[in-house]
Amino acid sequence: MNKMAGMGALVGSTIGSFIPNLWGAGMFSFSSLFFGAIGAMVGIYIAFKMSN
Repeated sequence: MNKMAGMGALVGSTIGSFIPNLWGAGMFSFSSLFFGAIGAMVGIYIAFKMSN
């Protein structure tokens, strides 16, 4: 389970960090950090649901 959650967090935060690029925000902007955190939480949730 721990490896799945870690992989979900990594993939989710990476995808979430790229979302603000769609409207021209920088990679190190606040919105990129915010969406990266949201993406990590979603990735962990999906990994948890897949493991059960």
